[in-house]
Amino acid sequence: MADLHGVPLIEVSRGPLVESVHQIAAAVCSPEGELLFSLGTVDVPVYLRSSAKPFISSTVVCSGAAERFAFTDQEVAVITASHNGEPFHVEAVSGILRKIGLDASALQCGAHEPYHEPTALAMRERGERPSALHSNCSGKHAGILALAVHLGADPAAYLDPDHPAQRAILDVCATFVGLRREELPLGVDGCGIPVFATPLRSAAMAFARLATGRGLPADLARSAARVYGAMTAYPEYVAGTARFDTDFMRAAGGRAASKAGAEGVMCVAHRTRGLGLVLKVVDGAKRAVDPAAVALLEHFGFLEGVERGPLLSHRRLDMTNVAGRVIGAISANESLLDRESPLSTPLS
Repeated sequence: MADLHGVPLIEVSRGPLVESVHQIAAAVCSPEGELLFSLGTVDVPVYLRSSAKPFISSTVVCSGAAERFAFTDQEVAVITASHNGEPFHVEAVSGILRKIGLDASALQCGAHEPYHEPTALAMRERGERPSALHSNCSGKHAGILALAVHLGADPAAYLDPDHPAQRAILDVCATFVGLRREELPLGVDGCGIPVFATPLRSAAMAFARLATGRGLPADLARSAARVYGAMTAYPEYVAGTARFDTDFMRAAGGRAASKAGAEGVMCVAHRTRGLGLVLKVVDGAKRAVDPAAVALLEHFGFLEGVERGPLLSHRRLDMTNVAGRVIGAISANESLLDRESPLSTPLS
């Protein structure tokens, strides 16, 4: 990661001055791996973190587990989620566990308060402690448990990289990014599962494949299509209230799917264009992700036909002080995109 660099696209202003900047690296690719645009470094391995969840969900579908346990599209979508812990998220995850004959005690993702503050506040007022069901990764963990049960493997060991479920997942991830499982650098994600790294160039190709199915074996392409359809039909299950992924997919109306990941990763599968876009905030700052995503989507014409209203709150983020007064903003210096020299002309 020491060689990762980007363009200082995101500016944090206070009064008349820019106080801080965040560098952004990004890539746009076709399903065949043609690099159409690059910003900063695109050939250094980057952990995709939760942005890889659509590939995990595709593995569950492709294995036959989703069909065997009659998962709804909402349940398939929540397997891809970094969700808010709102009641409907918890119910969807609970539904997956009921169908596979397990309960919340099988989840090894840990517990944290819901990201959705009204839900967290209501729980505090009731004196209710969060459980693993409220973890933003509980859907993914439930999906992996379903895969383990389907494969006849020990559910209790599902975090082990050598577990049959994890090996199946990494095989599918490798297929999406055009590598072998053995070539994927592995770490441990915040929720405990193995997490792989791949260059932004390869990740953008993978999301183009998620959008189109091109470059994938036929059975995996069909599975990816179901995951894409579930995400775009039920975007609230992928993230939740006031979250970029949900607002963008709802506004896009099936044209594109997006999935954020920790440490400043955002990935977009654009079906209409048949392309993938991946960005990484070099310093990992979460606050820079949404403005960078909107600016890049706009620059590439990916917002054509997309209702812009729901994205305004993500394009420019207000900076407030302790008293709640607006004292600055986080936004993109979009003129920098026009100065960059893409490998081909910016997409029209």
